[in-house]
Amino acid sequence: MSETSNSVTESPSKRLGQIEFIALMGILFASVAFSIDAMLPALPQIAAELIPAAPNSAQLIITSFIIGMGIGTLLAGPLSDSFGRRTIIVVGAGLYVLGAVVAWAGQSLEMVLLGRAIQGLGAAGPRVVALAIVRDLYEGRQMARIVSFAMMVFTLVPAVAPLIGSLIIAEFGWRSIFPAFIIFSVLSVGWLVLRQPETLPKSKRRPFSFAPFRRAVIEVMSHRAVALSIATQTLIYGMLFGAIASVQPIFDITFNRAEAFPYWFGALALICAIPSLVNAAIVVRFGMRRLIRTALLVQCLISAVALLAMTALPFGIDAQFFIYYIWTVCLFSMLGFTIGNLNALALQPMGHIAGTASSVMSATATLLGGALGAPLGLAFNGTPIPLAAGILVLGLIAWGLMRIMPETLD
Repeated sequence: MSETSNSVTESPSKRLGQIEFIALMGILFASVAFSIDAMLPALPQIAAELIPAAPNSAQLIITSFIIGMGIGTLLAGPLSDSFGRRTIIVVGAGLYVLGAVVAWAGQSLEMVLLGRAIQGLGAAGPRVVALAIVRDLYEGRQMARIVSFAMMVFTLVPAVAPLIGSLIIAEFGWRSIFPAFIIFSVLSVGWLVLRQPETLPKSKRRPFSFAPFRRAVIEVMSHRAVALSIATQTLIYGMLFGAIASVQPIFDITFNRAEAFPYWFGALALICAIPSLVNAAIVVRFGMRRLIRTALLVQCLISAVALLAMTALPFGIDAQFFIYYIWTVCLFSMLGFTIGNLNALALQPMGHIAGTASSVMSATATLLGGALGAPLGLAFNGTPIPLAAGILVLGLIAWGLMRIMPETLD
């Protein structure tokens, strides 16, 4: 793969090899997935200890993290444009560790939610700035390819996160998951500090002030392709967050498979690494817009069939489980053909403000996606039917938006 001419690394001779770079970016992206997925097996214990009268509210532990992450995402990119990529990732890691300590010590649901929100605020650093690092070094379809490979690494963490979480929780209790988060953050950010040179030299940094930030936000939001990308990502994140918030209760309450949940979820994550690999192999040939649109259409068709099978056909509980599981695999697989491509598509005209553009895009999509996903999760009524219906609606809207996406940037 050729490197683009817009590389800004001050010490090109010290640049990481591409394999290590992809692995590092994948791990930084995965800090969010690990923080969410390793927490899922703890929800029943947290509900029993802190909120026995309202166990469904335990899902807010996922939502609070997402909200904190959305807020942090708005700041991390612009700050990284001013102070450098590595500095902001390290500061974010510090906030993440602080949030883990607060949640570990919390004796009420409210304190745990506060700690999780702080964790999310800090996790925005690695999540957003890692994408800006990739944009510093690559652009267009080559960037989409790098992000696809990194997303493949990213999917390996969700494959093992619930199992790791369940083992830690079974041995030491649900609070012990928070020291595990601290260890993960120290190792991943330590790798960055030791190995990855700064990709934004001081000569290319932008002084931080509100006026340039406001102008950058206006530029991002007024660009038709970028705005459509943000709206599509919002809908996809709504689908994803609703599915993640509901997955453990569905396994536990609907299908009585709580003990096997980490293994089923791990298999799901491993399967979903394949689409990212396929996308990386074909995106240069077929283009980002076409792959996104096709993936959304296929997901809508599969959601409609699954919804029909779960509501109108007389399947037994085991058959219902496999229908739900296959549908979930297809839903998560869609991410491999959409999120990375949408980011690359939107950042194509925003290279001069990559950090701010990444922040605005990710913050908007995350916050609004969380707002869409939370009611999908809380609508759980003992069956996956409300979730499937909501995701079908969101998918159709997203597909419609991609039908009007301009082709000029692809």
